[in-house]
Amino acid sequence: MIFINSNILSWLNSNYGCNISADYYTNHIDVWGDWWRGYYKPFHSFTFNNGMKLVKRDIYRLNMAKKVCEDWAAILLNSKTFAVIEDEKASSFVLGNDRISGIFGENSFWGRANRLVEKAFYSGTGAVTLFLHHAGNSDGTLTTAESTKLRMRFMSAEQIIPISTENGRITEAAFLSERTVRGRKYTQLEIHVKNDAGNYVIHNAYFYTDNGAFSEEKLPEDIAGSIDTLSPVPWFAIFTPNIENSIPTSGGLGISILHGTTDILKGIDLAYNNFVKDFELGGKKVFMQRSLVDTLSDGTPVAPDDVGQQLFQYIGSGLGGDDGKTFIHEFNPALRVSEGRDGIQAQLDYLSFKCGLGNKHYQFNSGTVVTATQYTGDKQDLIQNAQKHYITAEEFLISLIRSIIHIGNRYFSLGADENTPIDIQFDRAILIDEAAERARDLQDVQNGLMGKWEYRMKWYGESEDKAREMCRKIEGESSDDELMGFGDA
Repeated sequence: MIFINSNILSWLNSNYGCNISADYYTNHIDVWGDWWRGYYKPFHSFTFNNGMKLVKRDIYRLNMAKKVCEDWAAILLNSKTFAVIEDEKASSFVLGNDRISGIFGENSFWGRANRLVEKAFYSGTGAVTLFLHHAGNSDGTLTTAESTKLRMRFMSAEQIIPISTENGRITEAAFLSERTVRGRKYTQLEIHVKNDAGNYVIHNAYFYTDNGAFSEEKLPEDIAGSIDTLSPVPWFAIFTPNIENSIPTSGGLGISILHGTTDILKGIDLAYNNFVKDFELGGKKVFMQRSLVDTLSDGTPVAPDDVGQQLFQYIGSGLGGDDGKTFIHEFNPALRVSEGRDGIQAQLDYLSFKCGLGNKHYQFNSGTVVTATQYTGDKQDLIQNAQKHYITAEEFLISLIRSIIHIGNRYFSLGADENTPIDIQFDRAILIDEAAERARDLQDVQNGLMGKWEYRMKWYGESEDKAREMCRKIEGESSDDELMGFGDA
């Protein structure tokens, strides 16, 4: 994992006249990242005195922070999410003819984008940067060859440094990526800034940053020092959860879905730790009168039927013998299973509500039956918040696609319309009754309230031209069948 280096921030401030602080990264993003990774040391690690010595131990934990981010990524970007690009040249270049090839397919986009959304929900921001692999560089201008490929880098907030913002949007930024060469770690700094003409220029810098060391290094031969894109179209796209950032030191970065939930996350892990400890400490205890214990030549005591000696505690007289009491006494601690489960469930309800998933998203109470109306009502918070996050997800995808089309026109002779309509189709099955909505749309088609081509666009993900063409083809086949006498078949 790459973390913002204060030396790199100082280098940027010095070379680009910035005033960037590490405060937001160290005090917020790093903390959210620790919770996402499942181990926040100031809380999860503690020391206690067991009466004989100091003991260090970690709290048992559920790692629910990562689960929340995984679930939001699954809702917003999954295998059923797709883009519809009306211009056929652009669609073929970006998506391929099968929607799984093209630039997206070559870069395994949908899977990597899903993981990016997960990271953006814990860190507050995600980005995709574009670059040409195996491209030439002539005085700062890129030249392409047959082997040139358009590639993507996926970045979380730890790798993004805003330089300029406009109306809440990042317009200039630096992006960090890591390289390992023969065991030595290097950081590449990719700086996207505008020149006086308003066009983007990409500058690259290279640093040795292994084991706390920091030094600027000569750029490798495959990285150009500066590239003038000759265009105001950015070679990056930014995604943030659609939440207003209330932290004044953010510098334009987004805010984590986990912000304000750390007390609840602590409560979950405390409840789970107590639940597990009850089982850990709740095993049967057997106390035995010492007269029943034999002793080996080396002084080791051996109890009768000693299958697991950890069950036995040897004590003096008082539990058997002449005083009339039993020779063996057993103790079975109460496990408090129901109380522990209820405590965990209550904390999970608070977490899911706070993170916008609704207060019943995580339910482990088996046997609970609800009606369809009640189930839909319980999801209202999730539905409303998902619709809200779809807005920024759609903006991110459309911005990225338009940048790809622009690069395709400029460097791959694509000849596509850069202003072509783009429609993003999200998988809303988790939010709606898809079968019922599809049936309603079919009824609208039959009643003349919706065109067949509109239905195909919505449910088959076709462009308008493709949908109209398929409708004409299907209607033509139906007419031919009627002419051949198959109309009643």
